[in-house]
Amino acid sequence: METDDYQKILKAMFKTEKKAIVIDDAGYLITNHFMKSHSKAGGGSAVFDLYNDLGDRYWSLIEFVKTKLDNDKIVYFNMHETSDDCGNIKPKTIGKLLDDKVCVEGMFTIVLRCLNDNNKHYFTTQNDGQDVAKTPLNMFEDKEIDNDLKMVDTTIRNYYELGGKNNE
Repeated sequence: METDDYQKILKAMFKTEKKAIVIDDAGYLITNHFMKSHSKAGGGSAVFDLYNDLGDRYWSLIEFVKTKLDNDKIVYFNMHETSDDCGNIKPKTIGKLLDDKVCVEGMFTIVLRCLNDNNKHYFTTQNDGQDVAKTPLNMFEDKEIDNDLKMVDTTIRNYYELGGKNNE
């Protein structure tokens, strides 16, 4: 399904029997909402209301995934990254609410970073001191793994023992 409508996404994730769901590119949910609404917002406090709405919708999407979906459904949020003046790298969002008050990557247990070296794409599994990559202890043996979402999904399911629908 191709949409940036939060309600359609929530309904589709809830209804699907698929156990792996990818939101690609999840950052554009924020960007598209901003671009559709910013010129209508006007000035003054209405601009702050728009940023609050952006943050609320995205935060609510993540909370929905964490609290309303079956435990054996894994949702992958693919996002672009940005860096600050010091070279620190984080997911790209719009507005300070998600960056400063929420810290999007903090809402996830697993954050992989995709890198490219001479056309070899791979994921990093641990923070290098300037990015936000993280995985639970002993989930992956290596700091760099193949860019293979099926292998990542299998590893996560094995690590958390997500074999069945009622598996906690």
